[in-house]
Amino acid sequence: MAVRYIPYYPDTLEGQALLDNFVRTQRILKYRENGEIKQHIMRGMPYYEPTLRERVGKNENGNLVMRGDCLSACAYLKDKGQKVDLVYIDPPFASGADYAKKVYVRRNPKIANALKAAEQDLNSDEMRTFEEKMYGDIWDKERYLNWMYENLMAIRSVMSDNASIYVHLDYHIGHYVKILMDEIFGEDNFRNEIIWKRATAHSDAAFFGNNFDTIYFYTKSQIDYVFNTTYQSYDESYLARFSQSDPDGRKWDSGNLTAKGLQGGGYDYVYKGCHSLWRMPLETMKRLDEEGRLHFTKNGGIRSKVYLDELPGMPAQSLWTDINAVNSQAGERVDYATQKPEALLERIINASSNKGMVVADFFGGSGVTAAVANRLGRRFIHCDVGINSIETTRDRLIKGNAELDILDINDGVALFRNPAQTMDKLQSLIQGLHTDKTLGKQWAGSISDTKYGNMPVWLPDLKGKSFSRMLDNVLINKIIREDMPDLPDDTKKVIVYYIDIDDEKEIQQFIHDNNDTGVEIELRDLKNVLDNVVMDDKAEFTVAEVQTDGECFKVWQTRIDRFFSDRVDRTIKEFNLKGEQQALKGHKKFVPISISEEGLETIEFLSLDCTTADFTAPWHSSSEILIDRLGYVRQNGKETKKLWDGTINSDERPLRLKIRNICGDETIFGI
Repeated sequence: MAVRYIPYYPDTLEGQALLDNFVRTQRILKYRENGEIKQHIMRGMPYYEPTLRERVGKNENGNLVMRGDCLSACAYLKDKGQKVDLVYIDPPFASGADYAKKVYVRRNPKIANALKAAEQDLNSDEMRTFEEKMYGDIWDKERYLNWMYENLMAIRSVMSDNASIYVHLDYHIGHYVKILMDEIFGEDNFRNEIIWKRATAHSDAAFFGNNFDTIYFYTKSQIDYVFNTTYQSYDESYLARFSQSDPDGRKWDSGNLTAKGLQGGGYDYVYKGCHSLWRMPLETMKRLDEEGRLHFTKNGGIRSKVYLDELPGMPAQSLWTDINAVNSQAGERVDYATQKPEALLERIINASSNKGMVVADFFGGSGVTAAVANRLGRRFIHCDVGINSIETTRDRLIKGNAELDILDINDGVALFRNPAQTMDKLQSLIQGLHTDKTLGKQWAGSISDTKYGNMPVWLPDLKGKSFSRMLDNVLINKIIREDMPDLPDDTKKVIVYYIDIDDEKEIQQFIHDNNDTGVEIELRDLKNVLDNVVMDDKAEFTVAEVQTDGECFKVWQTRIDRFFSDRVDRTIKEFNLKGEQQALKGHKKFVPISISEEGLETIEFLSLDCTTADFTAPWHSSSEILIDRLGYVRQNGKETKKLWDGTINSDERPLRLKIRNICGDETIFGI
């Protein structure tokens, strides 16, 4: 439950309003439900107490990786007085697409080394994969705009006075969001609409191919903001001008030395028989000649040599065609569905921040913003609701030698590890819930009761698409006014589930005063249901002090003998069943994914904590290994050519063991 609310602003928003939310103008963008947003803005951002999950290094710069939504993160930052100097966000595009994580079954460590010794191909088809749905980018326009409006308001509240923001979208909803940004940041603070060509071509037969994204660039201030000129590579037509070369191979193009037509005049003299009005004094002309930087033309003229290797490039314009999307072979690829290239963030971060400044991404995804900011000497804040994003970013930053704190914002998100998956399974998790075609789409189904008959069931949106994670007066009013009037006439009672609740007594009083439908409303805490979703994995392991081959000193070795994850097991069984059914229909052969009795190929990551056995204490990784899809290990952030053998070593006696399965769930075991 939210402890308190943090205001967005001390005063009413003043901007070039186009939405008619606060400032009344003649230009109004009116859409359904935009009246709801005012109540949320006036209420403030819900503040939740975070938990320090892990600290990497001393983290004297205060780098943060936060699991929670944008509003919760901004409420925390504002409460702590933390300002950010540059924001880049790549939020959902309202594209209607589903995004999935590709899950790789690792190589069984008991046979991996034998296969390597036999020189078998480690890229064989034996490395089976399956997909797990992460989230669905399926929105109605109105709710999306409300959601974006509140998020942008929250972000603005933590931006420093000279800060900038870049919002990355595409053609689906970007034009609407620009209007929101005109209101929130001010039309006068709009700097650029950047067009990023992310693909060469699309084979869209019915219309022109959509091969670009749009990035809206705004500043907090009209005058006082950071902007450093960045450069793009020259195109082929420009490079073709440098057709001449010195004996050492340096390419050059000739430049004009005359001052004719220039304001301010020039220098009138004769040099080596050539009389003109020159751009520089005679002394400079002689120096250029001595350095071999003059070109004497056939008709007796003098021009300068402009060397290609001395030019920084062309100042970047708002059309970016020189940055490619992340391909399947790129070294920076982390197999994240919406991953953006590092070069894109390099340009943005270099342009709108200086070293030591704070760069934030509140829809952090693959962690590219944090990784690039760290490499360029900036501080970073990464935020995302998905556990996969947090783990991917954490591993990526460890590889880059970053120091950071990982915070879990206790806003209900931590109740489920994969919101999309959990939402799909809620119908089977709620006892007695069955499909009811007589109800509207906003109702999950109904529960039969001898006294009340069929009781419609309302469920919150776990996928983060609206405000429904928090049950407040605004939401319960919407349920009463919009959802309940369409119920069957014989409905006597409805059940409303919630993850978080604003003030239960106040909401019950609101229901008492405003529910004129004649239908009873029962509130139920969804935590009791979601607790059944999260199941700890099981592991059998031994710990011993050993002396490994080639080493002079003994180490503590933890050997994993058996590992079992109920979630991974169920996911693979569902994949195999679906694959078999599709194969039968298509008369094709299907090879199911099989897991060994030991189950070690379902492990992705292991970490040992040698500092404390306290399960409530923040995690400190004394030793860790990340196992890639082929079975090779990254040890303490460093790539190796060693195949995982089922063990992990530490210099000190381990007190806690953390294991992450291939679906991203982490379980801590005491030693």
